[in-house]
Amino acid sequence: MLDAALNSQDEHCRQWSDARWGCYAFYDYDGEPIYVGQTNEQLRVRVRRHLTNQRTDAVAMRILDVFEVAEIELWPLWEFEDVGGKQHPDYAAAQQRLNAVEYTAYLKAIRESRFKAILNEKIPPACPVVDLPPSRRFSLISDATRRERGHPDIRIARRAETISRLAAVAHERGEVSDGLRRVLVIQGVRLAYIAAVRLAHSEGRPAPDPAAIDVSGLVGSVLVEHEDPPRLFDTDA
Repeated sequence: MLDAALNSQDEHCRQWSDARWGCYAFYDYDGEPIYVGQTNEQLRVRVRRHLTNQRTDAVAMRILDVFEVAEIELWPLWEFEDVGGKQHPDYAAAQQRLNAVEYTAYLKAIRESRFKAILNEKIPPACPVVDLPPSRRFSLISDATRRERGHPDIRIARRAETISRLAAVAHERGEVSDGLRRVLVIQGVRLAYIAAVRLAHSEGRPAPDPAAIDVSGLVGSVLVEHEDPPRLFDTDA
């Protein structure tokens, strides 16, 4: 299904993932956004690196569990297909546009998240909010896989294992980024919520309100890194 998604064509017969420049988002089994990224080396290449091996920081550092990824969304920037290396005269403009699209997609993910937080170790630099280019969202799992891997007890166990591995990375690295520690908290929140939902279901109670967990109270702002300059743009657009 990943191959089918990456080879899917738009109305102009272009394969969505063939765009050199673009942004992408990953969603879990609940449709919850969990990660947003950008690339200028081709969407196909970057997405595959995330989902088929550990040649990206997010996966190698145990921040992103690829077994939790059920859907992807792609935002190709076709207008920059001819913009190659940094020597190209339009490179700076392309990178500026890419950064703005990534930050806007990141804010969209934050708004759509039940926890108002996702698993990016590094918050994208604050940029002016822009209109997102056309996108398409693809499912990556079959109904059978969803039934098998989507069982709450399996997801709870898998999420707990991810947290354990992420904590081990922090221990082994010694000096770790604030972003990695923030992700550890957010993963803990995700585990607490899915376990609470499972408990409520077993006791015949309504599922708890995600707002019962105040993520911003636990980790601070997720709209800008605390060491970045003060935000100059309206992020509520």
